[in-house]
Amino acid sequence: MDLGRIFSRSGQNVIEALGLDDAESVALLHNEGFGRPWSDGEFAALLAKDTVFGFAARREGKPAVAPDGFVLARLAAGEAEILTIAVARAKRGRGLGRALMDAVLRHLHAERAESLTLEVDQDNQWAIALYRRLGFEEVARRTAYYDQGSAGDGTALVMRLDLG
Repeated sequence: MDLGRIFSRSGQNVIEALGLDDAESVALLHNEGFGRPWSDGEFAALLAKDTVFGFAARREGKPAVAPDGFVLARLAAGEAEILTIAVARAKRGRGLGRALMDAVLRHLHAERAESLTLEVDQDNQWAIALYRRLGFEEVARRTAYYDQGSAGDGTALVMRLDLG
């Protein structure tokens, strides 16, 4: 299902639902942005669950090419959480993260979800700025949440958006 089109400096992207056949390509993309990337088996196991959904930003007319970005989320009992989101390094700063988050929010509004939470590295200022623009507020901090191999101390901000 075509959930929307966005235009970037590099051309047009289409936001589409993720499927089980996307597990390998999103695992490769996840590897680009995380110190402890998830395997294609982990993505496949998540995508097989009824409570998990996601979206991919794909180049229009090139469905066989790996996505430029993706988001994976879970919804249960009215509460949702972003499990992970990634945009290819070469495609960052072009609105793909916002488009992916907008797709999640549209889906959650249709499902009448009450809230959406996520964790983000406190050093990831680009992502934090996006989440704040979307209305998320910091509700907690988790010290040493992320792998200490990064430049920072691994602290995660827990952010929440009330949808009701």
